Amino acid sequence: MLDLGIDLNAWPWVWLAIGVFFALIELTVLAGTFVLLPFSVSAFAASLLAFYDVAIEVQWGVFIFGGGALFWVMYRWARKFVHDNAMEPGVGAERLVGMVGIVTTPIEPNDHSRKGRIRVEGEVWGALSESDLRFAEGARVVITSVLGTRVIVEPAAPGTRSANAVNPPDPPAGPPSGPPR
Repeated sequence: MLDLGIDLNAWPWVWLAIGVFFALIELTVLAGTFVLLPFSVSAFAASLLAFYDVAIEVQWGVFIFGGGALFWVMYRWARKFVHDNAMEPGVGAERLVGMVGIVTTPIEPNDHSRKGRIRVEGEVWGALSESDLRFAEGARVVITSVLGTRVIVEPAAPGTRSANAVNPPDPPAGPPSGPPR
């Protein structure tokens, strides 16, 4: 008989203590990752069995195998949940990469105060220049990447339309039309 030197009348309280301990560790230290939760539940089940004087071997079996089975079920569920709810590429701020925006506040090279701003898709974003170029207000820029809450920009090719299409495209280069002054 497996008793580990503990009085059989104390096992219900031992299982309750283990269940509460695992639940507290799960909630505080592990921040709800559900690693110890299955074993906390199985400890509570073992405690119920101990209150009804079920053999200690059965209590340990429920604790170990029940906790393992619950862990496996929760792991499979979590994997399916994560797989089914994965964000597709181009969701969030990353969707801005490749879009053309309009500079609303000039972007300076080595802008340590980070005052540069652009408007894209009706949103205003903080912008940084990847090169040593200065972008004046009204300039068209292409977003090359997202760095935290800022977008990294480079000059847009002539004739590209902004994402919000507020301004007309640049006129074609050529001789001025009309009489010279």
